[in-house]
Amino acid sequence: MDGKKLEYKGWVALKEIERLTEKADEVQETILKAILMQNGETEYLSKYMKGSKDVEEFKFHVPVITYKDVFPYIQRIATGEDSSLVTGHPVTEMLCSSGTSAGEPKLMPSIAEDLDRRTFVYNLIMPIMNQYISGLDEGKAMFLYFIKAEMSTPCGLPARTVLTSYYKSKHFKCRTRDAFNDFTSPDQAILCRDSNQSMYCQLLSGLVHRHQVLRLGAVFASAFLRAISFLERNWGRLCNDIRSGDLDPTITDPECRSCMSMLLTSPNPSLADEIEDICSNTSWKGILCHLWPRAKYIEAVVTGSMAQYIPSLEYYSEGKLPLVCTMYASSECYFGVNLKPLCDPADVAFTLLPNMCYFEFIHLGENGTWLVNKDEEGEVPNDKLVNLVNVRLGSYYELVVTTFAGLYRYRIGDVLRVTGFHNKAPQFQFICRRNVVLSIDNDKTNEEDLHKSITAAKKLLEPYGALLVEYTSYADTSSVPGHYVLYWEILHDASFPDSSAQLDVKLLQECCISVEEELDYVYRRCRAHDKSVGPLEIRVVESGTFEALMDFFIGQGASINQYKTPRSIKSNAALKLLNFHVKASAFSPRDPAWIP
Repeated sequence: MDGKKLEYKGWVALKEIERLTEKADEVQETILKAILMQNGETEYLSKYMKGSKDVEEFKFHVPVITYKDVFPYIQRIATGEDSSLVTGHPVTEMLCSSGTSAGEPKLMPSIAEDLDRRTFVYNLIMPIMNQYISGLDEGKAMFLYFIKAEMSTPCGLPARTVLTSYYKSKHFKCRTRDAFNDFTSPDQAILCRDSNQSMYCQLLSGLVHRHQVLRLGAVFASAFLRAISFLERNWGRLCNDIRSGDLDPTITDPECRSCMSMLLTSPNPSLADEIEDICSNTSWKGILCHLWPRAKYIEAVVTGSMAQYIPSLEYYSEGKLPLVCTMYASSECYFGVNLKPLCDPADVAFTLLPNMCYFEFIHLGENGTWLVNKDEEGEVPNDKLVNLVNVRLGSYYELVVTTFAGLYRYRIGDVLRVTGFHNKAPQFQFICRRNVVLSIDNDKTNEEDLHKSITAAKKLLEPYGALLVEYTSYADTSSVPGHYVLYWEILHDASFPDSSAQLDVKLLQECCISVEEELDYVYRRCRAHDKSVGPLEIRVVESGTFEALMDFFIGQGASINQYKTPRSIKSNAALKLLNFHVKASAFSPRDPAWIP
């Protein structure tokens, strides 16, 4: 596709965003009417609406639900009953959640048209980016994408992650080839089921094209950092392949060997020497800029729990590459886009696209007051829901969606805060998953609380050349009173004086109390007054432990492409793995401050 056609395509996409957001209320009404027209005869809707397809009847009679409410219908479809239980169109596949956001994988029904909606969102990303960064059509993107081997339901429907579904679809494989989707990774490497062979071939491709790469990234920040760790362990082998022009014999996947043979057409010792000189440095600070000198930004999800990885990404890029978070999506539905992609990660806000589904919201409060009863998942009166255009600036909401594929007034579980509007469409900051908590007694600590407290405490490490690269937590109730345990993996900057020195107990104790001082009122009351929660403990684990934890969860069925480190551990086997690698620990030396 030539430059003028690309420019026109981008202009059309931006005009569509304006059209949708200027008429967000009308678009939403049209979407709900279309869903009811398509699905009004389903068993689920007939139960509540008695055959009516009226919008007001829907809002009055159809209840707000969670997964447990719709699961019996999904299970019946998975075992062979007709799709008309929940949707008027055939269910073509079941989409699995990541398996770490809510503990157990969930199956979400999906219809063929859903792929069109996802592709619509993907096609908006580059027109938005081109408004802020020029010349992105003059090189390649090194985006590291992965699939997970799909399963089947008892009736033969594919059961796979939403990203696996997309990468294996004709929408991805038969996409129009243009300068904006020119990836370094061959499709065969992306579609390889062996994640290690896929990673090896994708990194090798990225290194071969290192002087052409303009964009770096992966879906989640954690996946991109996993790639850097993989590169640290395997750069010698990768250099050997480039130097010899032959692929490492441990790569046995036929499709991978075929596509890489077209890349490694001849020995290239000078390129291998360049990469070897860079990778053999003691410190890998700024390694991304050295290996890919033309890169203009890193694209990955860095909101919510992924914000933990921002310091590591900045370390490996020396803070020279903007961290770009482009879209907001889930297995249930794709929701919206970031219209200001070069903003600070802390300020990322997503404009919800009113043609994706029908949006409603549970109002949680103003200025953080939603934190009271933040784990409550009781019934929500139908008349308490707020529609898309009537949310209020600064308020907190839980997202509720109605989709073409058969979810009706379904609670996604995400807590959002309204930060502004683009025309009539609200812009939301992702706060946290509502159901991620630590609890010993009356205390309830969610993902945002935990992240904020650790963000404050980890600053104490910086004067010692130490960087917190990963963490998780556990509510240890094996003794009375129970206490919070934080598992920290810490990176030492090799270029920093005395960086190899062990962190002493006193510093870890200071980190413990710093975390506790930042936790909420109820937690501090339980610790200081009620004595129902014991002193917080930090356990420092060996380097590579969280990579082993990821391997463990992937082995249990999680997707490498959608994997997010769980911020609270429930699995005994995972705890055993973490505890095996503990090399130092400390408890909080005193009670946190608490004023009645």
